[in-house]
Amino acid sequence: MSTPHTDPSAGDRQPPGARGEADSAPFRDAQLAPEARLDSLIALLTLDEKLALLSTRLGVPRLGIPSTENVEGLHGLVVTGFLGGGAIDIPTTSFPQPYGLAQCWDPDMIRQVGAVIGAEARYIAESPRYGHSRLVVMAPNADLGRDPRWGRTDECYGEDAFLAGALAAALVRGLQGDDPQRWQVAALLKHFLANSNEDGRLASSSDFDERLLHEYYAAPFRRAIEAGGSRSFMAAYNAHNRVPCTVHPILRDLAIGEWGLDGIICTDFRGMSNLVTRHQTHPDMPHAAAAAIQAGISQFLDDYDQPVRGALDQGLLAEAEIDAAVRRNLRVLLRLGLLDQRGPAPADTGAPAPWETAAHRAVARRATQAGIVLLKNAGQLLPLDRAALRSVAVVGPLADLALTDLYNSRPPYQVTPLEGIQRALGPQAQLLAQRAPERPAGERPPIGMVREVLPGMFPPIFVPERDIPAAVELARSAEVAIVCVGNNPMCGGWSMGWATPSLPSEGMEALDRQSLTLEQEALIQAVHAANPNTVVVLIASFPYAIGWTQAHVPAILHMAHASQDLGAALADVLFGDVSPAGRLTQTWPQSIEQLPPMLDYDIRHGRTYMYLPGEPLYPFGHGLSYTTFEYANLRLSADALGADAQLTVSADVTNRGARAGDEVVQLYVRHIGSAVARPIQELKGFRRITLQPGETQTVALELAARDLAYWSADERRFVVEPGTVEIRVGRSSADIQLTATVAVACQ
Repeated sequence: MSTPHTDPSAGDRQPPGARGEADSAPFRDAQLAPEARLDSLIALLTLDEKLALLSTRLGVPRLGIPSTENVEGLHGLVVTGFLGGGAIDIPTTSFPQPYGLAQCWDPDMIRQVGAVIGAEARYIAESPRYGHSRLVVMAPNADLGRDPRWGRTDECYGEDAFLAGALAAALVRGLQGDDPQRWQVAALLKHFLANSNEDGRLASSSDFDERLLHEYYAAPFRRAIEAGGSRSFMAAYNAHNRVPCTVHPILRDLAIGEWGLDGIICTDFRGMSNLVTRHQTHPDMPHAAAAAIQAGISQFLDDYDQPVRGALDQGLLAEAEIDAAVRRNLRVLLRLGLLDQRGPAPADTGAPAPWETAAHRAVARRATQAGIVLLKNAGQLLPLDRAALRSVAVVGPLADLALTDLYNSRPPYQVTPLEGIQRALGPQAQLLAQRAPERPAGERPPIGMVREVLPGMFPPIFVPERDIPAAVELARSAEVAIVCVGNNPMCGGWSMGWATPSLPSEGMEALDRQSLTLEQEALIQAVHAANPNTVVVLIASFPYAIGWTQAHVPAILHMAHASQDLGAALADVLFGDVSPAGRLTQTWPQSIEQLPPMLDYDIRHGRTYMYLPGEPLYPFGHGLSYTTFEYANLRLSADALGADAQLTVSADVTNRGARAGDEVVQLYVRHIGSAVARPIQELKGFRRITLQPGETQTVALELAARDLAYWSADERRFVVEPGTVEIRVGRSSADIQLTATVAVACQ
């Protein structure tokens, strides 16, 4: 969460060096080695300028280095709301929440989403019509959804470290761009580390052993840094093993020392203050500031200026330590091209803004389609035949709403489920609908990053008793009933970090869920009793325990909130223009009783598909299609896998249905007779493919020996264990089609 920056340079003493000298200074020379350029620049800075560079506004106006700021960008660039002390309202492309994006299981699609967000950020920064430079994008969220009660589940890429790491790396590559000499934007990961509880998050401790640190919780961050190219992240509010993450040794020892992270490490909002007020690990603010900088923090989302000056005055901190922190922030500016000699701003040609272009809108539509999961389709109720339908009822509290969340952009347009269905259905069928109340002309729902929330601004998503009979009457009069239900991403309100719950099953930042029960299931039951041809569209930021619906309703779709094309993409799937191919990225439990205590971070105690002892409602990787796929002919490139070798796992996949469709081929491994504790199975590869009717493709997935390694606390490194590994290829973690074994050699 960004906060209005402070400007410690106010009242700065007259510094040495004129602007003309800076224009010819060595730091401007792009042919000079990067670190030499930084040496030159730091030598020109005053202490006040150095302190100013510890804020969320990075730049040195005196030296002609333009300022840029941090911005949220989890699923669209957030340049709307009240930020930095002023009102900003720029529409940008709005994608589904990350939870829905991840359900596409397609790194290339995620890369395209990142590329759109990055391009729009760079356009706003360089366009003379705006003048808002925000090129440090605080995304992706690489935390893991280990528990569906977590209020920020919507921000994550699921429960699996391999999948989340692959998608996080893809978003980083899209954001930063393909030019190694000049990033499009800088991707700043959130929130390091093990930050997946909201209740008590400012002082809680996420406790687990060294193996889980390296194999699970840190793994997505490592991949986003090493494979994706991110060089910055945000430290989490919580502690890890009783040490606050803001000052934890893993910042330097692991992220900087082992992974090579050499850019920004920022606190979360008021994270430094929490060391004194919440964690109570430091006696006062100067001690907290010194400890944070010495641990690796280089940017504060906090009122840091006086605490840092106090630390310098008291001898707790040396100016050389400030220089080291500033160097990491300036390194990001260098990679963004902001230290280069800049010419005049580009002329405003009157061309459409990128979010108005067909190309960006097409990416939003495809990404939304790709993440829709078909959970159930008994009797092939879906897709609906628009040519044969004469009447459709669209009911439920989300039928005529397109909701946004705390980290939303302002989309250039929004399509509700009802609008999308109406457009797709055309005039030949009667549309019976529950419509949202009309808003006054010019009024729109508040969107994204709103700091002060008024009562009633975000109404709870519940179904008044009077609405159920109306929905039933509409359903009884139609051939098919579509029921749109789900959560409210804003939970009834949010003000300065504290959410206000409206229903026990709701959750968001600062608020964990107390229930997995869908309170609107009574509406579903009543509609289904009136019309057995009922389709449930669950628009939700996290799993629900919808046992009754799964047992009785013939067709169920899941999608996440916030896409500008939510209703259009939904209609594409409902009417068969697109065959659904989204896959779940999280295990959906049958009930809350299947979950360990919320603050138990040892996932071996029954969390995720890797350790769940019983049967879930829906397994990790689950998702159906409008066609059928056959798997055959599993082949391994070798019978044995050496310690430093790589194995190719191949299988033939055939579309046996009459429709084109996408399949997500998933590769899992199971260790047989391991000498150390291992999960039931682990995802180690996946690929999304498109197949025409009757078409066969050979899917080849690479499996390296290092992917099978475990972290040895004794040797303090990853170790490849000799033994036998079962290769498992299939449609989900619970639908394995082909197996084989391979011997793994000793190191």
